[in-house]
Amino acid sequence: MNAGITEILIIVSEPHAGDFINMLRNGEEFNLKKVEFAFQDEKILGIAGAISCGESFADDNNIIVILGDNTTDANIRDDVKKFKSGAKVFLKKVENPQRFGVPIFNKKGDIIKIEEKPKRPKSKFAVTGLYIYDNSVFDRIRTLKKSTRGELEVTDLNNSYIRDHSLKWSELNGFWNDAGTFESLFNSNQYWALHS
Repeated sequence: MNAGITEILIIVSEPHAGDFINMLRNGEEFNLKKVEFAFQDEKILGIAGAISCGESFADDNNIIVILGDNTTDANIRDDVKKFKSGAKVFLKKVENPQRFGVPIFNKKGDIIKIEEKPKRPKSKFAVTGLYIYDNSVFDRIRTLKKSTRGELEVTDLNNSYIRDHSLKWSELNGFWNDAGTFESLFNSNQYWALHS
């Protein structure tokens, strides 16, 4: 919300959909003007699949996505204000990049490809679960093929922007953590307990 965002869509699946509604209610407590919920069923798999659930909410506007297991105190207000078109990803240097999407850079520092969970990462950067997309995102998702996991992958979505030379990036300042393991969930809880 430090980015000036006042309208949010929470994309949920079973079994915790009700928990989000109970916590956020209508959003007034969090200074939100509008909170809506969309349900991602088992036919729509993957992060890009989840994003596709927000098409009517986006109403041809640019969107900002943060994955539910990512926590950050980074201020992206300037990135949001300056964003016009294409896509923007936020990177963070990590000790274990093989857990994430990892960017490959050219000599000018542009991302030329993102590899999903590579065994031998070509950089120490992780692509965080924080993205900004223009309104072409939904058309792009419709062109994606399911991965071997049977999902529509956000890495494939981001690579579609790279192919069009329309993906930008920034290094995320401040705290960021992907709480996808018990250890990283503990680290996130510890950080927020000390900084709340």
